Formats: sequence, C-alpha cells, structure tokens
Amino acid sequence: MNKYLRLFRPVNGLMGIFGVIAGALIASGLDIADHWPNIVIASFVVVWFIAGGNALNDYIDRDIDVISHPERPIPSGAMIPKNALYAAAAAFVISIVSSFLLWDFVSIAIVIIACLLMLSYELFLKQRGFVGNVTIALLTGMLFLLGGAVVLDITPVIIAAAMAILVSIGREIAKDIEDMGGDEGRNTLPMRIGVGNACAAASVFLIAGPVLSVWPMITEMFGPLYYLILAADAIFIYSSFIMFRDAHKAQKLCKYAMLAALAAFILGAVHI
Repeated sequence: MNKYLRLFRPVNGLMGIFGVIAGALIASGLDIADHWPNIVIASFVVVWFIAGGNALNDYIDRDIDVISHPERPIPSGAMIPKNALYAAAAAFVISIVSSFLLWDFVSIAIVIIACLLMLSYELFLKQRGFVGNVTIALLTGMLFLLGGAVVLDITPVIIAAAMAILVSIGREIAKDIEDMGGDEGRNTLPMRIGVGNACAAASVFLIAGPVLSVWPMITEMFGPLYYLILAADAIFIYSSFIMFRDAHKAQKLCKYAMLAALAAFILGAVHI
C-alpha cells in the first residue's frame, strides 16, 4: 500500500463520513437528499481532517510506534518524520479551506474548532489523561454536529451529540483502566484517583447518556422507532455495573451500545 495511504488510514475517514451522514439524517430525515452537495463537501472536509490527525499522531508517536506499530510508514522506514509532519499540516489546511465551500458560519466554526482540538490533543493533552478523554469525546460529538449544520438544522442533533460525548468519556476512561499496565508516561484518571474511583467516574458518564436520551421521548422530537434507544440505554447501564469487575468487557459493550443508539436516532428521525 502507498505510504501516504498508510499514513492517512482512509478507513478511519470512511467512519468519519458515516458520522457526518448520520448527523445529517438525524437532522433532516428523508429530506437528506436535498442537501447532498453540502454533505459531499462535509465528507471531503472530514476525510482530510482525520487524515491530518492520523498523520500528526504518527509523527508525535514515532518513537513509541517502533515497538507498538512497526508497520507504520515512519518506523518502517518508508517515510521520514518531517514528511509526515508536512502531510499533516497540508491535510488540516485542505480541511479548513474546503469547509469555506459550505458557506455556513456554524459548519466552518465546527471544523476550525475540531482542528484546534485535534492539534491540542496530539501536542499537549494526550498525556494528561482525563482532559484527553474529554477531547476525544468532543471530537466524536462534533462529527454529528457537523452533519446537522450542513443541512442547516443543528438542533435535533444536539441531544445525539451530547449523548455521544457523555458515553464516549465513560468508554475512554474504561479503556484507560484496561490499559493501565502499558500507559507509562501518561497521567490517566485511573492512575490519579485509583481504579475503583475511575470505575465510578466512568459509570456516572455511562448512566448520564441514557438519562439524557429520555428528553426526545418527553418532547416527541422523533418518531416511535426512537424508542429502540431503550435497548442501547440498557446496555450502557449494564456496562456501568460490570465496569467494576471487567473494564475490557464494559468498553466493548459500550461500542455496540453506541451503534444501537445511533440506529435509534436515525430510525426515529426518518420515521417521524
């Protein structure tokens, strides 16, 4: 595979496109086709944003990757570090400049803020544990917000993005609990407050997401299929309980619950 494709990891970009389309579906339902030009542009923006993040990650972690990811372009010798840094900078510039084609202040602001958050995470926040967890969660939620913004109706997406942020924080903490043995040099939440307290903190976030999901039911924001969210909520709450004995299983279950929650939001939006 081409060294730049290995650097940018385009599969991750496809996942980003899925997030944008999901946000657009939640915001516009079956009218999503009316906004296809903006969705295509936003997808292009997100692909380059994620490519920039991956390239910067490879540059920052080049010494660690010699052991953990020797197949990547820099440790394998296929690319010199400064070229990865240049590629990261170019990708971020393409992402930001392309966002101006959306002609929407909210969409452009989301992209610029996301780029700043990604740069901050890779350069300063990754090693700081909980702050890094929150940053990654915010970036996840902002994908959905961008999808809503490009169809000019961000309001229906706010609950989905907020829920995604909350449960993502819980899952990130669970991953830090799981990885404590290999997190040398990082000041993660479990290292700072202990595993038991970190499990309790993760559980709070995993329960807060389902609590928030009740609001669209009260306001009848979505159609009846949205009630499928209750299945995702049950998994999140179950994960919060098993967190204390098996963080690995809890964070894996959270991933499936997030997919189920996303499906509920989309189905509820297209069947109002």
